[in-house]
Amino acid sequence: MSSSTEQTMRIPTYDDVLVAHERIKPYIHETPVLTSRFLNELTGAELFFKCENFQKAGAFKVRGACNAVFGLDEATASIGVATHSSGNHALSLSYAAGQRGIPVTVVMPKTAPQAKKDAVRGYGGTIVECEPSTSSREAVFAEVVAESGAEFVHPYNDPRVIAGQGTCSKELLSQVDDLDAVVAPIGGGGMISGTCLTLSNIAPEVKIYAAEPLNADDAARSFRAGHIIADDAPETIADGLKVPLKDLTWHFVSNHVTDILTATEEEIVDAMKLIWKRMKIVMEPSSAVPLATILKNPEVFKGKRVGVIITGGNVDLDKLPWLSN
Repeated sequence: MSSSTEQTMRIPTYDDVLVAHERIKPYIHETPVLTSRFLNELTGAELFFKCENFQKAGAFKVRGACNAVFGLDEATASIGVATHSSGNHALSLSYAAGQRGIPVTVVMPKTAPQAKKDAVRGYGGTIVECEPSTSSREAVFAEVVAESGAEFVHPYNDPRVIAGQGTCSKELLSQVDDLDAVVAPIGGGGMISGTCLTLSNIAPEVKIYAAEPLNADDAARSFRAGHIIADDAPETIADGLKVPLKDLTWHFVSNHVTDILTATEEEIVDAMKLIWKRMKIVMEPSSAVPLATILKNPEVFKGKRVGVIITGGNVDLDKLPWLSN
């Protein structure tokens, strides 16, 4: 665990993003950017959707997971990796470990979507279940690591992971010119931190907005208070955004984010349904939060060229939110 402990003390640099991108290229897709004239007219902005729902394992988190796994030395890798995650990091780390041929153990809440549990097992991961709270997740995980000695790859509070996530906005800037803003979801803050890391170095004029469920708005409250406020077990349909900020991600959020905007559960579901209907792409509720906040705050984005990061597409098709309404 010493290497992981040391890792969390270091703030990643843009050089780390460049190294990460070269390291992970054989294992990821350069995902497409899609547009919708209908959504442009509806919002009054030019929206450019970076579609990480088409990424390997169905989520952006493969970027950070692959960077962490393929950056390990052989001795450490042979023992295996472990993490705790509600879903996308779990299956992404399982994918990355499978590509390298090393063991992976994941602590997941009992309430995690079945589609994500199935994907973890499909990639060869071993699941240990916990109660649906941050405290339970971390306590069970401590037992797992003590027993196995596996390398901890934190879902977001890890410089290797943040550097990997920074490759997403690096690609976006190479695909779309003259962006005024980028909007991405925020839970623990891995994607938004990677976005901050990249944009602050190569496009500091681009404003960064984080989008969060109102039911799990600890990042927004932290942003306004000037220090981390952590909720233990918030309830929201956006299951990927339930976790709190940590020290590394707070560094990026507090220094580089322009604002954190929130959306209600109904607004998230409406945005998710709208994208499915108009753009014909599968996305999970967490990925709909950015569009929901854009629709809710049109005055912020009107007339602007806005990158919107769709973070993942791992949704349980048997439990679509509008089917239960």
